Amino acid sequence: MAGSFKTEAVVLRSIRYGEADRVLHLYSADRGRLGAVAKGVRRVRSRLGGRLEPLSRVRLVLHEGRGELCTVTQVDTVHAHPGLRERRASLERATQACDAVLRLFDAAEANQPAYNLLCNELALLDAEPEAATRAQALAFRVKLLLAAGFAPELASCASCGEREHLGAFSPSAGGVVCAGCEAGSFPLVAEAHSFLVSALARPLSEAPGAPERALAQVDRAIGETAEYHAHVRLRRVTGR
Repeated sequence: MAGSFKTEAVVLRSIRYGEADRVLHLYSADRGRLGAVAKGVRRVRSRLGGRLEPLSRVRLVLHEGRGELCTVTQVDTVHAHPGLRERRASLERATQACDAVLRLFDAAEANQPAYNLLCNELALLDAEPEAATRAQALAFRVKLLLAAGFAPELASCASCGEREHLGAFSPSAGGVVCAGCEAGSFPLVAEAHSFLVSALARPLSEAPGAPERALAQVDRAIGETAEYHAHVRLRRVTGR
């Protein structure tokens, strides 16, 4: 139904449109993914100004018409995250986080855990430069899989339920597997398994560490789980 509504959202992506407009990909607290157009926002005197930059957390008034895109009529900044914009590593990690949300959550359905997780990740990267690590980014992603309903089975073999000798990961089975069920799987060292378990249990600010080999396996496990079960391809997490 056409009309105006209020929501809080994170700007995931902003694309130039026409001479002065921008099309926005938003992830909102109470409506999930939204598309919107900010008319005239690229003009010098626009009252919307720089408040709709990617990575910003904002309060919006949107008008919903007959088209697919809402129209931004009012915006106030909740958190601009200026700190992360001043550091390349933090900016890259924040962009990766928004891209993962953009790919995993494409429905106009509220997912409060996913929204809270994204807000916490951006606030952490803004406040703590040392948080911009590969390990922390992967910890965010495995929590994001949980919020999306695709968290891997880690306590026992995803195929037969065996609780020991879990040295491989099977995306099709949905988690770790034992030696007897490892067809179609790839090796998962103990450090990688431990990382996944700890990342789900700990707050984002206490993300565990792991050797590079283990992190590469974690990245693969997350990526192939998303591809097999959510049918989306996440970009690999690079760097340190």
